Amino acid sequence: MPMARYRSTEALQALSELPKCHYNTGWVQCQVAIAYFNMAQHLKERRACCLLGRLKGMEIYSTVLWFLKREHDLCYLAQEMVALDRLAPQTWCVLGNCFSLQREFETAIKFFHRAVQVDPCFTYAYTLAGHEHVSNEDFDKATSAFRDAVRYDDRHYNAWYGLGTIYLKQEKFQLAEYHFRRALEINPRNSVLHCYLGMALLSSSCYDDAIAVLNRAIKMDPNNPLAKLRKAIALSQLNRNEEALEELISLQQIAPRESTVLIQMGKVQKKLGKLHDALASFNHASDLDPKMGNIIKGHIDKLQMADLLEEDSML
Repeated sequence: MPMARYRSTEALQALSELPKCHYNTGWVQCQVAIAYFNMAQHLKERRACCLLGRLKGMEIYSTVLWFLKREHDLCYLAQEMVALDRLAPQTWCVLGNCFSLQREFETAIKFFHRAVQVDPCFTYAYTLAGHEHVSNEDFDKATSAFRDAVRYDDRHYNAWYGLGTIYLKQEKFQLAEYHFRRALEINPRNSVLHCYLGMALLSSSCYDDAIAVLNRAIKMDPNNPLAKLRKAIALSQLNRNEEALEELISLQQIAPRESTVLIQMGKVQKKLGKLHDALASFNHASDLDPKMGNIIKGHIDKLQMADLLEEDSML
């Protein structure tokens, strides 16, 4: 069964071949939504998923609304779930995501724990609690929550990913790589998992391997900005700066107001000797994000020093 093996593309193809009267049923639409979720295509999942008086899948749907920052929709869903079945673990997960989006982290964690109390085998609640603990930088509790999830379901790729993110934050890059690879063994069609594996490899200075993995992430989701940025960094580390600049120019079309893209572009332009272009990129980044002013000023100072040295060498 493609869905059970996280072969989401095949699953979607099989479901699309159903007669319209079957395809538009609540159960099938829930399967479509879960397939898109497993591929990290949240906008498509939101279009596929609707309540229809069901509980199954609503904990995942609420996570999509969280990712998309649809606070009003998530609050409405929480109210509907409470009216439908206030004792279901899915309801407590939806409520937890609702409070998480409102940055009421302690309340969110309390609701995720309540979901586990209602159903100790409800794996996704452990994972949601783990991500909430990561947000609070309580890595011990987060690790415990993700390990509980894996204990109940060793094919729960979200928990393996969660453990990988913890080790990445702790700069334990080999452990991060191991856990991201475990997640990808289960769900190889998820661009986010490939992106984070690429980040772990990049942090371990495995630049060629990182580029290969990040290319797979970009192929799965051409608009994945994080993957494109990390690929540009890896290319620059290998002094493939023209390629890096091309990647950053492409990325700027996707994220035109992202200061980190412009800062990286300025670094690459400096390495290519395009000092005036680099200065323009740094100044643009400073305009977009004044909070980065000190960091950007440091880059501009180094740039001006390089310009002066270049002028001296010409005398």
